[in-house]
Amino acid sequence: MITVLCATGAESEMDEVSQPAFRPQDISYQSTGGVAWITLRRPQKLNALTWSSIGELEHAFGIAEEDDAVRVIVIAGEGRGFCSGLDLGANVPQPDDHPRPGSARAGTLRSRHLYVSRVYNCRKPVIAAVNGVAAGTGMSLALACDIRILSTDASFCAAFVKRAAVADTGSSWLLPRLIGSERALRMLWTGRIVPAEEAVQIGLASELVAPDHLRDRVQEVASELARGPSLAIEFDKQLVRQAFHRSLEDQVQLEEYFLQTTRASHDAAEGLASFREKRDPVFEGR
Repeated sequence: MITVLCATGAESEMDEVSQPAFRPQDISYQSTGGVAWITLRRPQKLNALTWSSIGELEHAFGIAEEDDAVRVIVIAGEGRGFCSGLDLGANVPQPDDHPRPGSARAGTLRSRHLYVSRVYNCRKPVIAAVNGVAAGTGMSLALACDIRILSTDASFCAAFVKRAAVADTGSSWLLPRLIGSERALRMLWTGRIVPAEEAVQIGLASELVAPDHLRDRVQEVASELARGPSLAIEFDKQLVRQAFHRSLEDQVQLEEYFLQTTRASHDAAEGLASFREKRDPVFEGR
């Protein structure tokens, strides 16, 4: 199945098209081969986020999570930048902004900055294809993903201090978990630009590729994950997330619980059969 939603709201049908409940203006959504690409599309602003585009991003994640055909999600930026942060010239919510997730008082009181948590807690693997600058909340968006693959043109910048502001959108929580407290504080206190090569060296990303090869490489990694046993992959993500807050003994018991669940899956039976038959497994995500 291929689903394409453009920034104009237009849809193109290739095999079968799902009907989402929104028509995005600042992002595009494309799903094919088990991989959903969510692309920020405000290249004239280096994909700086508005309240509307944040709402669109969260709704796109909702669509991807509910679609069993989607096994991996990729976030990318159009043009020269990944995401330059919050658009300070357009950050006042407007009446026609895309509605927040939730309804009534719960939706009204919910912080819009929690979109980063929506990305981080997505049960499916999320990959950031960082092609250029990732600054401020754009850096937080990239850090909330499970895997970051960088173009040599990419860079990270905790730009908050440059505006005499404290870190927000979860960057003070995400950064030290990736690179340690000392490095995190130095980035937050100085707001200096961290180039792609250094970002990989200190643990902000796992891979560095030439700009022309970024999309192909990200698609290659995403497709490999999409061919895997998605139930086990999603449980592994939950296990790693929860390991930070559990004792070893509790973690071992949680592993055993998930193991019992995966043993009953179709993919577990296929994995065992392929081993016995000395062939590559064909997983179906069930």
